[in-house]
Amino acid sequence: MTRLRFTDLARLGAAGLRSRPLRAVLAALGIAIGIAAMTAVVGVSASSRAELHRTLDRLGTNLLTVGPGSKLFADEPATLPTEAVAMVGRIGPVTSVSATGRVDAKVYRTDRMPAAENGSIAVVASYLDLPGTVGATVARGVWLNEATARYPTAVLGGVAADRLGAVVGQPVWLGEAWFTVVGVLGPVPLAPELDSSALVGWTAAADYLGFDGHATTIYTRADEAAVEAVAAVLANTANPEAPSEVQVSRPSDALAAGRAADDAFTGLLLGLGAVALLVGGVGVANTMVISVLERRGEIGLRRSLGATRGQIRAQFFAESLLLCALGGVGGVLLGIGVTTAYAVTQGWPAVVPAWASLGALGATVLIGAVAGLYPAVRAARLAPTAALAAP
Repeated sequence: MTRLRFTDLARLGAAGLRSRPLRAVLAALGIAIGIAAMTAVVGVSASSRAELHRTLDRLGTNLLTVGPGSKLFADEPATLPTEAVAMVGRIGPVTSVSATGRVDAKVYRTDRMPAAENGSIAVVASYLDLPGTVGATVARGVWLNEATARYPTAVLGGVAADRLGAVVGQPVWLGEAWFTVVGVLGPVPLAPELDSSALVGWTAAADYLGFDGHATTIYTRADEAAVEAVAAVLANTANPEAPSEVQVSRPSDALAAGRAADDAFTGLLLGLGAVALLVGGVGVANTMVISVLERRGEIGLRRSLGATRGQIRAQFFAESLLLCALGGVGGVLLGIGVTTAYAVTQGWPAVVPAWASLGALGATVLIGAVAGLYPAVRAARLAPTAALAAP
């Protein structure tokens, strides 16, 4: 008996699917949904990770922050020495240093606002070189300079400006005086506390708001190769008398931790996609079993004309593989489309790893093989006379 070639099997399988197009489309749709879900989840996760890397490459991972901790066996918070900023700046590998100091003041849209409605906006004194150190940009207006830092002017973080409804050139009631808004910052990923802050000059904070001159956060940039070494000596340098009362952190680690938390949700969504894929496989198996029952006459005729059991088995097995392959290709394309659309709306680079697409197609082949095995064997076992006699 002549062995069926691959092209013959593909043609027979396609003919079987074309004879019942609606059923084939619905069965392939189940596979496509599962594959699309898994591809999109991996793609969105990879795109988010690429955006994180792009952000860190732009902002740098060499930013360290120094702040006061708490005193041992005491209730009051610790403070950094007024010389801390200058001492940190003398560390060899440190390339830039800046600072902010928390001011005991509230900011309101007008002097008529109730005291409780301050929008949880912090007021901080700032060094003039702060934006360059933390990677902040001014979205509207200008940053503080040598002149404006001595007068009642303020730069608002983006969140603070939204809460106050403030615009550049408009005064806000800060402490017990009017301060003119001269600028609004864009988002600051490595120093998100600035987003909800009102920043004033160091001198103005002392003159108008009673600021004591103690920094509460020191931002430090160091050479990439020496970040760990600088972090190890920052506490002792900032407060030699009580290094245990100093907290040192690396903001980029917080972003990476957030990415790790997102990976947990990615795993959950991949599980849901696998369930959808399993349901699609069951749908394909059900479609193929029904196809065998409905086509017993065809099977009997082919057997009576000389087709072997192996050829019948190969035909239905090929139909199942082809059905799943169509669903797999459609699912991968749909998943790539969803990933691209979501990444574009978020301003991310669209990334779909090659292993995700190839793995999805491999999964469809495996599902097709498993789903088509039993129907193919069942079709091959039908006796020609019994198949021809079936209604």
